[in-house]
Amino acid sequence: MENTQKLTEQELQEIKELQQQQEILIRDFGQLEYQIQLFELQKEKLVEKLEEVRIKETNVANKLNEKYGNGSIDIENGTFTKQS
Repeated sequence: MENTQKLTEQELQEIKELQQQQEILIRDFGQLEYQIQLFELQKEKLVEKLEEVRIKETNVANKLNEKYGNGSIDIENGTFTKQS
């Protein structure tokens, strides 16, 4: 006595379509994760550059502060106004 039954063509087709959709999703998730990793690497590089700029900014500010004292700089006019 065998307990095996044959699925209909429609049932088989539905299962095959679901499997295809799952395969597409797995592929798409893999591609997305790959892109995320690339973005993370780019972000790390930008964070490093940001830190470099901050260090340079601090150095310039300290240098100007030593030379001119406390005050403000007008970038447009290239002038320094000493703080009272």
